[in-house]
Amino acid sequence: MQISIDHHTCIGSGQCVLTAPDVFTQDDDGYSELVPEGAASAVPHQVHEAALACPVQAITLGDGPPG
Repeated sequence: MQISIDHHTCIGSGQCVLTAPDVFTQDDDGYSELVPEGAASAVPHQVHEAALACPVQAITLGDGPPG
């Protein structure tokens, strides 16, 4: 599963972190970023829920390998 975050769109609400904490974290400024190796062990259902929970739709998902 490919997971990407549009850092220009992210507002740092943290909904992705609350929904899939093994995949998403927040940087020092509060914006979302991927946990290293998080995409490789991601639970697809949680990641889809995190993408839906993002209030500005900054998370995009793809079918390819992580990275």
